[in-house]
Amino acid sequence: MKNKKNIPQFKSEDEERAFWAKQDSAHYIDWENAERLVLADLKPSTRSISIRLSVAMLNEIRLLANKKDIPYQSLIKMFLAERVQKEIKIA
Repeated sequence: MKNKKNIPQFKSEDEERAFWAKQDSAHYIDWENAERLVLADLKPSTRSISIRLSVAMLNEIRLLANKKDIPYQSLIKMFLAERVQKEIKIA
């Protein structure tokens, strides 16, 4: 292991965030010997948004969701996720 700098103690998350925004973590962490960690139970951050849909489209989405026995909001998220992945592959 190469000599690495000690990570300072932070008074707040904001202070730590500001520190790491300006520092190269390679000076503090031996990435060559780091172990990969899978955080399977970690839920991604979410944010509520407002979206306007026609009444007819919303009714159709609710109908589809009902047939699939899932909440309509979940179906909308599934549709969006599928389309985003498709667009990313095209780009």
